[in-house]
Amino acid sequence: MADSAPLHIAFLLFPGVTQLDLTGPAQVLSRLGDVKIDLVAKTRDPVETDAQFQLLPTATFADVPRTDIVCVPGGFGVVPAMDDAATLAWLRQVGAGAQWVTSVCTGSLLLAAAGLLTGYRAACHWASREHLAFFDVEPVAERVVFDRNRVSGGGVTAGIDFALALTAAIRGEAHAKFVQLSLEYDPAPPFDSGSPERADAETLARYRAMVERLAPDRAEQVRAIARRSRP
Repeated sequence: MADSAPLHIAFLLFPGVTQLDLTGPAQVLSRLGDVKIDLVAKTRDPVETDAQFQLLPTATFADVPRTDIVCVPGGFGVVPAMDDAATLAWLRQVGAGAQWVTSVCTGSLLLAAAGLLTGYRAACHWASREHLAFFDVEPVAERVVFDRNRVSGGGVTAGIDFALALTAAIRGEAHAKFVQLSLEYDPAPPFDSGSPERADAETLARYRAMVERLAPDRAEQVRAIARRSRP
């Protein structure tokens, strides 16, 4: 009897992706054991991240018609990706048969735009969480959200928590604890400023100003995409 195929995990790549949304979970999920990870994009050209370096796709949409786990990261490039027909078509295709349909940060908005979160609960980066409601998705202010086979993580660093939780769901808690220890994931941040509830007013205002500069009218753009996606 032939050995079973490795568990296939496909991460979506698009210009302007937040690399830690992808590389954090990829590092954790690579330690599930017996896995194959692909970074999937429209072409095999290098993809610019928001960290001023590029990631090299390992596969194109055409190369990956199906997968066991699909994971969608976020980033300031997510709105153009939400309006890209080829990206949405690929997500619908692989999402229809995947065991797990997942996201990190604003990647949940991209899943929502593809119609893969309608009627589900989901997490998102705190600054964009309410936009999920445009797509009939219930926004949840939690670090990791499971709803049936949909799993979503909050903003950026929550991707590591998300991946450990998914590891536990797939391989068991003991394996997830082993992976956490192997990565020495023992957060002790130097500042208590990691959420809008704890950040001081000046820091919060600076962040909102940056978002408005880098993604002006993002809420209206997302709302418009949601309107166009309705039948």
